[in-house]
Amino acid sequence: MARFLETAIDIAREAGALLAHHFERGIAWELKGDYDLVTAADRASEHLVVNHLKNHFPTHSVLGEEGGLQESSSEYIWYVDPLDGTTNFAHGYPAFNVTMGLERAGEMIAGVIFDPIHQEMFAAELGGGAYLNGRRIHVSKQPTLETALLATGFPSRKRHENVNVHFFHQASMVTHGLRRSGSAAIDLSCVACGRLEGFWEFGLSPWDMAAGLLLVREAGGRTSDMVGAPADVRGPHLVTTNGLIHDELIGLFGEVFQGRYRYPMPPVIPVR
Repeated sequence: MARFLETAIDIAREAGALLAHHFERGIAWELKGDYDLVTAADRASEHLVVNHLKNHFPTHSVLGEEGGLQESSSEYIWYVDPLDGTTNFAHGYPAFNVTMGLERAGEMIAGVIFDPIHQEMFAAELGGGAYLNGRRIHVSKQPTLETALLATGFPSRKRHENVNVHFFHQASMVTHGLRRSGSAAIDLSCVACGRLEGFWEFGLSPWDMAAGLLLVREAGGRTSDMVGAPADVRGPHLVTTNGLIHDELIGLFGEVFQGRYRYPMPPVIPVR
């Protein structure tokens, strides 16, 4: 298994250097569909990652955000986001990464998330722990929601159909605060290394969370969906925490799903 992780680290570092080069130059973007941005950097990075993976592991399947599924009969499948945080990247906001996760027979076994701006390489393998730049990492020890810092995300498309604002408001009232980086992989990395106590989001794709799920688990954290069922890379929503606040957060979300709000939305008062 080590060769999978070592190879993924090398590929992610090379793809990250390519992204950083494009980022420094500034790059044009276009719309993919009605809402999603895509840049030449997305395509160049995915081309690099997929070609390297197919050269190293020619029998493996690869599922990438830009290129779709390249299938094989192998039990191995790579989930690849060649540029997680495209909107940030396109606007010159320095929060983006390359993320790659490897699944074997339905179980995540290796994953990397590389932030080229801050030169942070997060890596994990099943049963081997989670690491940041080669140093072992662990989730935080904050015991309650009251002392927690959380993160979430909102979709780039159909925001008017997304209900997360209700969960956002309730969580913001009972915690130290909420953050939104614009990159699920970065948020998951931050849970794994203890910068955040938890992260949740609706509607993620498998490549958004595959590597991050393994990182959090190997760092000692807990993962599930928003009602407490086992986390699934193809599921409709996700929660990851340091484990200590997990049940409390799931309980809060359960109230929102039932339409019970501890804190009503404040009225909008016109500024005079």
